[in-house]
Amino acid sequence: EMANHERNKKILLELVKQPLNNRCADCGAADPDWASYKLGVFVCLTCSGIHRSLSSRVKSIKLDYWEDELVEFMKANGNASAQALYEKAVPAYYYQPQESDCIVLREQWIRAKYERMEFTGETKYPPISYTTGFYEGMLWKKGKENTQFLKRKFVLSEREFTLTYFNKENSKGPKAVISIKDLNATFQPDKIGHPHGLQLTYQDDNHTRNLYVYHESPEEIVSWYNAIRAARYAYLKTAYPTGSDEELIPKITRNYLKEGYMEKTGPLQKEPFKKRWFILDSQNRKLFYFKGQLDAEELGVIFIGTESKGYSVKEYVPKHARGNKWKCGVMVATPERQFVFMCEQEREQREWLDALKQVLHRPMAPQDYTGKQGRQ
Repeated sequence: EMANHERNKKILLELVKQPLNNRCADCGAADPDWASYKLGVFVCLTCSGIHRSLSSRVKSIKLDYWEDELVEFMKANGNASAQALYEKAVPAYYYQPQESDCIVLREQWIRAKYERMEFTGETKYPPISYTTGFYEGMLWKKGKENTQFLKRKFVLSEREFTLTYFNKENSKGPKAVISIKDLNATFQPDKIGHPHGLQLTYQDDNHTRNLYVYHESPEEIVSWYNAIRAARYAYLKTAYPTGSDEELIPKITRNYLKEGYMEKTGPLQKEPFKKRWFILDSQNRKLFYFKGQLDAEELGVIFIGTESKGYSVKEYVPKHARGNKWKCGVMVATPERQFVFMCEQEREQREWLDALKQVLHRPMAPQDYTGKQGRQ
């Protein structure tokens, strides 16, 4: 019995070293040490929890007892053959979550693959909602001026390349018609305070606008996200007809490189410090700041160019305390002026310096020059 147990454990530990088995089948995390012996896949701890909640049988490779026939099943299957079956026809635009992604994305990916069998390539009728190029429904949306979430009707049209929302069911016209051209969607459960919280960002007369929405149904909010991604992908295909999927897919939607509070002073560096919420968007090289973290509109934007163009990022040591409570400084210099920010802790300061330098050191693309109008 014991020898058998040791032998089986050894076989599994060898199996999990094989290519594809050595990453979680669902989120790509390295060195998974759990397995679903119903599906024959090796998964990480977090994804194993999701599988367990879907009544998929899971065991720990190291801690649990494995019967011979289960080990044989794992040997006969594994991540590569599961991928060939369950991910045969994943649309190019469909977001495949990573280990750092929020639970709602990971759980829906797992359900879509193994439970709803959305990607096996069998023809589906009726088609899956996010694949049709048109999506409509109700979302809870945060008010622009207040913290209250209200139900609003949203309509996404791939043909028009627009996302439209209406304030009242019976209102004459839409409250806003948003172009798909510069729409971004990113899950923000912590900030929004709802596990399905989604932040939509777009350009509106030279201003960056945020909408904060959620849906009670996890399947529905992830369908919205992928419907938006489908429309964005179709738009990018027309905007960059020669672009390969490899180039276009990272441009569909993005998470922001870093967000958080810093204190900011004015251009003379004598003005009182004010606490502001900052968002660094690495893709368009912009550091936005807002009065609060759920604001609809930004107060200002700082463009981060390259060193050869006169931009720099460095640690800043305050000479004398000018009423700033926070002491860990960051200085961003642009050809026009210097910006001084204060972080509460050194860890925050380090993270901001690293993130800003990441953008600074990335070569500029031709389209970066056109998007350069920052407002301070």
